Amino acid sequence: MLVDSHCHLDRLKLEDEQSLSSIVEAARQRNIEHFLCVCVTLDDFPTMLKTVEPFADVSVSCGVHPLHNECQYELAQLRSLAADPRVVAVGETGLDYYYSNETKDWQQQSFAQHCQVAHELDKPLIIHTRDAREDTIAILREHNAEKPRGVLHCFTESLEMAKAAIDMNFLISISGIVTFGNASELRDVVRALPIENLLVETDSPWLAPKPYRGKQNQPAYVKEVAQFVADLKGISLEELAKVTTTNFYNLFKGAA
Repeated sequence: MLVDSHCHLDRLKLEDEQSLSSIVEAARQRNIEHFLCVCVTLDDFPTMLKTVEPFADVSVSCGVHPLHNECQYELAQLRSLAADPRVVAVGETGLDYYYSNETKDWQQQSFAQHCQVAHELDKPLIIHTRDAREDTIAILREHNAEKPRGVLHCFTESLEMAKAAIDMNFLISISGIVTFGNASELRDVVRALPIENLLVETDSPWLAPKPYRGKQNQPAYVKEVAQFVADLKGISLEELAKVTTTNFYNLFKGAA
């Protein structure tokens, strides 16, 4: 059985006569047993929670994505919403200097606040990081993030950064990007990392893996990601699924 450790079910575009139930069921039919639906703004959180409420196998996070700086929030609001017992993680948060270098100060402040809330609630962090390797690791270290732990999701950075995160008891999550033709460096990173430090995800509705490039991504496609990672590691899909699923539940204890 597999887990889609990072998806955005509330942001899927449903076609005619398609329902979220049918998308979730399609994943279940491919032995996907659990889904973590990740929040990107606090304004969207109540709607997201209502959208996934019918599904017992869907957990949720609560946080503000670093590219949503227009969505101002109060620390108390984040703390209150993230304290909901249905929330198993804080985020996604982090730093993105690739798309929004000019909002560095806001991103860093928000990131630090999410680390604070993760400590207070004893819930793991979901980290988005792009072109901000040194600052991401520095903030995690400064705020003792090894205690709540967490995951660097949709990882596309260096082996050095991955090892620094792993030293803080973080996991590294691999998305469909690993199947892309221009992702040779990421494939080298995956080969080098122990599967005990890995998760797999879709980040749906974005980043559909081969052979679904150009289509809307969905949780069922995490199987293609897992098979690709298993092939890189020279192990069976069954072994990869067993270990990454165990990794998921050990990190996101509220999802068990």
